[in-house]
Amino acid sequence: MFKSPLFWKIFTLAGCMVVLLIPLTMLSNLIEERANYRADVADTLRQSSAGAQKLTGPLIAVPITEITTVIQADGDNPAKEIKREKNYIRYWLPESLMVDGKQQVETRDIGIYEGQIWHGDISIKAEFDPKRLGIKADENTLIGEPFAVLMVSDSRGIGQVRATKINGETLSVEPGTGLTSDLEGIHIPLGSADRLSQVQTLEMDFRLNGTSEFSVVPLGRNSAMTLNSDWPHPGFMGDFLPEKREVSASGFQASWQSSWFANNLDSKIADRELSQWQYLPAFSASIATTADQYQLTDRALKYSILLISLTFMAFFVFEMLTARQLHPLQYLLVGLSLVMFYLVLLALSEHIGFTPAWIIASILGAMINGVYLQGIMQSRYVSMAFAGALLLLDGVMWGLLNSEDNALLLGTGVLFAALSTVMILTRRFDWYSLSHSNKKAQPQPADDELRIWK
Repeated sequence: MFKSPLFWKIFTLAGCMVVLLIPLTMLSNLIEERANYRADVADTLRQSSAGAQKLTGPLIAVPITEITTVIQADGDNPAKEIKREKNYIRYWLPESLMVDGKQQVETRDIGIYEGQIWHGDISIKAEFDPKRLGIKADENTLIGEPFAVLMVSDSRGIGQVRATKINGETLSVEPGTGLTSDLEGIHIPLGSADRLSQVQTLEMDFRLNGTSEFSVVPLGRNSAMTLNSDWPHPGFMGDFLPEKREVSASGFQASWQSSWFANNLDSKIADRELSQWQYLPAFSASIATTADQYQLTDRALKYSILLISLTFMAFFVFEMLTARQLHPLQYLLVGLSLVMFYLVLLALSEHIGFTPAWIIASILGAMINGVYLQGIMQSRYVSMAFAGALLLLDGVMWGLLNSEDNALLLGTGVLFAALSTVMILTRRFDWYSLSHSNKKAQPQPADDELRIWK
């Protein structure tokens, strides 16, 4: 077996494939590096403007002071009463919450990369039922001045806060949440605690900016949100999928609904703790980016072994059928030209987009291989046939990239067709004739036949 020319031919071709893995690995690392540069753009925009925004509220914070009397006896001294105070915040959640958002997305360019910033006009209407609060002032319970709280993830994104009304009365808006924590947002002092005995209807409009995701925690017993945006590539991967959505080239419209029966938020928000609000379930919509050139190029690179293997197989079958030999270095050069296809694709796609880059890289690759093979084979028709086949393979790879759902089916079809072609073309070939090292010399080709370098 080790003396068989066929064995050493296959072994040499396998070695060429291994050698080609080195530039392919380097190219994969380059794609990852360039993709990291692209990701840095989003971080830069987040650091210089505002990050993803999660809106929690409005809810009404009610300061409570509970007074308890303790009888304390100290040895022979007479017992005495000691009053102790316990201060905490009781959170009054809305009976109904309606959020309406209109979002405009702005694209910012940083070098050859781009990122997105969104600007939202948010309208909120919330209604509070005093029966849900369930507290009354008495000699042991003191109620402080309540205030409405609206929390956001990044207060830098809060723009103009327009008229804020409660039961039709315009109130002032103050920065910060008014809570003793590092929560970010705004608060609205409500004045007297007498409001707690009446139904409270809060209406507010404000401007909110951010990057990536916009989400709203459905605090109301019944909550609803509608969002209209001019971005055509939304992502709805939050805790609740929208009940209705329409996505078109001009943007999207989506609406959500939820209640305490579904999210159990009334029990998740404790009377004395709101530090874990960022983990509460929410309606979410993100400004998703389509698969960029780096993702597509990396996906295409995964099919590089298939492309190179099919090309080598075509050359090998050609050798067997014509009894001519190609030097391993010639295989290697053709393989390197196929690797260069992906580098050209990556470089061009950063400037002109993935599809035009694919077309140009495919044409350049077919041209250089066609010229090279014409010099080797001394036949214009054969070299044109190989160049055309290479373009066809590039077209098949393009189909695989653009049909993820059918990628396995298409890939299997390509391999089946390639194997069937090899079996049909070599069905009468005597493979044992290649196992003899002392074969008779093959007749020299005529001038109009292919001339292959040995």
